[in-house]
Amino acid sequence: MSVEVAEGGSVLPSPGDIDIQQELNKLEEIILASPRVPFSGRTLVDEDQLLDQLDAIRLNLPPAFRQAVQILQQRSALMVEAERYAQDLIAAAEQHAAQMLDELGIVRQAEHMAQQLKSQAQQDCDGLRTQVMGDIEQMQLQAQREWEALRQSALAEQDTIQQEADGYADQVLSNVEQQLSQMLRIIQNGRSHLQPPKESPSPAPTQRPRGGKSVAPSAGS
Repeated sequence: MSVEVAEGGSVLPSPGDIDIQQELNKLEEIILASPRVPFSGRTLVDEDQLLDQLDAIRLNLPPAFRQAVQILQQRSALMVEAERYAQDLIAAAEQHAAQMLDELGIVRQAEHMAQQLKSQAQQDCDGLRTQVMGDIEQMQLQAQREWEALRQSALAEQDTIQQEADGYADQVLSNVEQQLSQMLRIIQNGRSHLQPPKESPSPAPTQRPRGGKSVAPSAGS
């Protein structure tokens, strides 16, 4: 520790070896520790001790200034660093916000596309359902027409078959009737041959009336 000798022979510390705040505190202690003049509000201070303390403070002022400048420079550097960090944070936040907006736009676009696809699918479904219902109705009408045609054809065929059956039955019955008639004649002829011939009664004699005229017998005689 280097020292300097002040006027009066007191030893002073070299600049930079003391704490200026500590020296100011010592100066305050010197003043407070000095005797006070009664009823005057004044204090008797040792002039040499006071001057030595002031010299110590004066010698230490340049290092204190340099330290203050360094502190200010460090503070400025810290402020620049903090500002740069804040700018980086702001830039990152803006970039993140822009990215979120882009993503939000993509999401909205995707939602819009999904809504369009949903609407298109609904329209296609409605159109397909309408077409299917129309096809089903056409098929029902076609089936109804075909069934009616088949029914009419079946009725006509039934009438034809009935007429043919009636004709066939009439023909069969006619043939049977003819055969029965022939058989009846044969039977009658056979019976007539089996029975003996009957004797015919002799004619009654003709009676001549007295007047010379003949009288035919009556039916009851």
